[in-house]
Amino acid sequence: MEKLPISLCIITLNEEHNLDRCLGSVPFVSDIVVLDSGSKDQTKMLALNRGARVFEEPWQGFGLQKRRAVELAANDWVLCLDADEEVTPELAHEIVQLFKSPPHVLNRASGFKMPRRSFHMGRWLYHGGWYPDEQTRLFHRQKLNWSPDKVHEAVVGEGVQRLKGRLNHYPFESLSDQVQTNNKYSTLGAQTLLDKGKQIYFWQLVIKPWIKFVELYLVKKGFLDGIPGFIIAIGGAYSYFLKYAKAWEKQQVHSQKV
Repeated sequence: MEKLPISLCIITLNEEHNLDRCLGSVPFVSDIVVLDSGSKDQTKMLALNRGARVFEEPWQGFGLQKRRAVELAANDWVLCLDADEEVTPELAHEIVQLFKSPPHVLNRASGFKMPRRSFHMGRWLYHGGWYPDEQTRLFHRQKLNWSPDKVHEAVVGEGVQRLKGRLNHYPFESLSDQVQTNNKYSTLGAQTLLDKGKQIYFWQLVIKPWIKFVELYLVKKGFLDGIPGFIIAIGGAYSYFLKYAKAWEKQQVHSQKV
């Protein structure tokens, strides 16, 4: 496939089970940047075998790590993927046709967002806030970039247009992996609350998880995804509880030291 002036940017940590699928879905990019933060598996070797330029730097949080990967790109147009994502053939075709268009067509936009669907517990998820889950992943780095947030980072800026092709997302290997992920993200979320100077109260630990469950399972119709939708809604509520409980714990420890 003809190579386009696009750099693929990925941050990694022990992603050998995902990375080959991800890299294999983007044969049209002319540059691949893999920014690793200390993998102990074969992640870096797999990336090198796929022709990537591999860098290793300490972890800075999701937003800053992704910004750094974008800085290392050889092209101004970058496609930022997580290792557990892949570009569908339909999306790949759409991107190729976009870059074959007259220059003014491409230059009208600062970036492009696309729908993302996730696969978990044996099925694609289309409810509970999981779809269309639009993500801005293809953008010109002189016009847009990642927010510096430690978690729940996003590409920020104006002039984003839509693509129709999907990203596929494989967020968890199993329910056990989902539990571990919820634990990790709740820790980051708790620290974000504290960094913003939020005071944590008992009612938040009691009420907010229930609100999250109702949002995911009823308002966003997670029940239409069957048992996986129910499990995910419970997991989302518990992750919310952990975030506020961990923030409360840290506040208590800090107040006792003062």
